[in-house]
Amino acid sequence: MFEILNIKQSYMADHLAEGAGIESYSLMRRAGKALAEVVLAAPNAGVIQVLCGPGANGGDGYVAAKMLHEAGREVSVYSFGDVAHLNGDAARAHLDWHGGARPAMPDIINGDGILIDALFGAGLSRPLVGEGAALVQAINASGAYVISADLPSGIFGDEGAVSEVHVRAHETVTFFRKKPAHVLQPSREFCGKITLADIGIPDHVLGEIQPQCFENNPKLWPDLPPLPSVMAHKYSRGHVLVRCGGALQTGAARLAAHAALRAGAGLVTLLADMDAARVCAVHETEVMITSREAKNTLETMLTDRRVSAAVIGPAGGVDAAMRKDVLTIRKDKCPMVLDADGISAFADTPDHLFAVLDETCVLTPHEGEFARLFPDLADRSHSKIARTQAAAKRAGCVIVLKGPDSVIAVPDGRAIINTNAPLWLATAGSGDVLAGIIGALLGQGGAGFEAAACGVWLHGAAGSTCGRGLIAGDLSEALPTVLQTRL
Repeated sequence: MFEILNIKQSYMADHLAEGAGIESYSLMRRAGKALAEVVLAAPNAGVIQVLCGPGANGGDGYVAAKMLHEAGREVSVYSFGDVAHLNGDAARAHLDWHGGARPAMPDIINGDGILIDALFGAGLSRPLVGEGAALVQAINASGAYVISADLPSGIFGDEGAVSEVHVRAHETVTFFRKKPAHVLQPSREFCGKITLADIGIPDHVLGEIQPQCFENNPKLWPDLPPLPSVMAHKYSRGHVLVRCGGALQTGAARLAAHAALRAGAGLVTLLADMDAARVCAVHETEVMITSREAKNTLETMLTDRRVSAAVIGPAGGVDAAMRKDVLTIRKDKCPMVLDADGISAFADTPDHLFAVLDETCVLTPHEGEFARLFPDLADRSHSKIARTQAAAKRAGCVIVLKGPDSVIAVPDGRAIINTNAPLWLATAGSGDVLAGIIGALLGQGGAGFEAAACGVWLHGAAGSTCGRGLIAGDLSEALPTVLQTRL
């Protein structure tokens, strides 16, 4: 259940289920039952207040209220809007409740028990203002344990954006498949613990919907990281070439190189100018070091067909030499991870870069670097998924738009959203480690999209293994533990 459906696709799933003979009210009853079950398992006892909105989200609330009352819980129900204007399944759910509904006003909010937010859900199309905003502010100020139906009110389902006023839920119960707001930030933060409930929509409807977005999970890339065969040797496990910066900027490349080794590459070579090579030689034992000389250039390194992937960019300089080396690597069609300075070096001539890329190339920008290559896609008020998909299509390669909700996209429109990144990854050098991990997976034969998704997941899992206080170098040391668990 890793598919992510936008609002339009979610409505389509409901309609397709109806077309398959499943009554729409049956879906609402199951949604309300799932909501009630989460409430019954919640830690906060006392009165349960149910705030129901004017649409289907409110219908889920009325169903939950009835089931909670039948379970012996004390329930108070409040309606935002005139119940006489309810229609369809929501009107039926209100009639089935039989308990009446008082007007939902800020002064009725009680912070002593559980509050069910069934006000607006995923259908919100504009910011909350007026009475709706005042009600949500009262909810947040009450101290009640808040459980939201589908999405916390005030959150936009497709973008991951939030209204200036929005519910801060402790838990959220959603149905059939998650929506973008459940996996993107900042909205994900305000969902709290997310429960995904099966309400009877058959999985076969996905065949007609054909979703293109997925939540990252190892089942999406089952063949990565690969296990070496019994006859494996260092070259058969992948030889990754990492371009090093100057003598005072070797750390980033060394982090990437070490990560590539830990992620399974059989051999990693740092290519550096002589002064930088001397610095690297002091620090590195397992990583090979080659100095760039007249007879040992990037071009000659690439003639060795055992080089199976390259990582270029970490602290490498934003200059003509960087641009030349990137184009040289791609002239040889070597799979490549392009990060940091390697991205920024093409800020003035992005089309020159895009012309040599394909799906064996993975670009790993943060938002600032992304804006240098794609200034027209940099507006963060738009969906991060849509922005990354558009960038991948334009560049013709795999894009990893990094962040706490990294989005990995490929030119055909597929996108994977990563949700396992801990807070501690926000530290210098973390991105260099990620570049090395992805480089190792490319070097071991992984396809660009799957290698990027696997690398981002492993990176997040390593960060969680390290925990609070991690520095970038700790991530590589945590990879063996993560990989052993994965295997």
